[in-house]
Amino acid sequence: MKYNTYTPYRQKSFFAHTHNIITTILFCVFVLFAIFAPYIAPYDPNAIDITQKFAPISLEHIFGCDHLGRDIFSRILQGMRISLGSSAIILVCIVILGISIGGLCGFVGGKVDSIIMRVCDVLLSMPTLVLALFFVGVLGVGLANVILAIILTHWAWYARIVRSIVLSLKNKEYIVLSSCYGCNKFQSFRRHILRPVLSQCVILASMDLGHMMLHIAALSFIGLGVQAPMAEWGIMLSESKDYLWSYPQLMLYPGGALFISVALCNIIGENLRAYYDMPISHT
Repeated sequence: MKYNTYTPYRQKSFFAHTHNIITTILFCVFVLFAIFAPYIAPYDPNAIDITQKFAPISLEHIFGCDHLGRDIFSRILQGMRISLGSSAIILVCIVILGISIGGLCGFVGGKVDSIIMRVCDVLLSMPTLVLALFFVGVLGVGLANVILAIILTHWAWYARIVRSIVLSLKNKEYIVLSSCYGCNKFQSFRRHILRPVLSQCVILASMDLGHMMLHIAALSFIGLGVQAPMAEWGIMLSESKDYLWSYPQLMLYPGGALFISVALCNIIGENLRAYYDMPISHT
């Protein structure tokens, strides 16, 4: 992977393009719905009412009810909150680990760099979902363990990218001169390298947000992630698969919500990548 580490000055704003404005507004609405889900949801997402079993769309239940009489719209909102919140926590932890470990390897080098990079090679040589399944199998089921498992399987990617950026910048004249004026390696990193590293990591994280949501939903779907009766899109899909032919809307709503959310996150990430001119080439 090759990334340019220099971001030229632009006169045009990111919001100069109409499609960037539209996708950003939609993403902000998505975030607001996730944050205020407990206040927007008309019903308790886990409240069971057998008398409303498979209730159709109505003014009281705009998406209808599931096989236990739970309001689907309320559960979609709660699932949005869990998916987005968990993905945000994962990405923050991954970025922090990637910057810390990648910066250490890039600046220190030697045996430390060699050992950590070999660990990264092992982690990157296997599919992330398979590794996540392994870690969840070791740690146990549940949302907290899923978050930890995904962090353990994704930090190596960010660490390698940060290391490559540090290696390309640390021998620049202005960084070498800063050490002559008494700056240690940590100060040089914080003052001169952290900003380009952080900008690249933020762009990558925006592109990975939908990927993390899919991971959480996939692990919940097979029973290793969020457990019933919690409302999460993966577990909602798993619970409704037995009613696919008789009540397809039970899978349509959580599946559609997941599809739209992931697509929106990918579009936002691609727009940011295109704006900051971050070409990606496989070598």
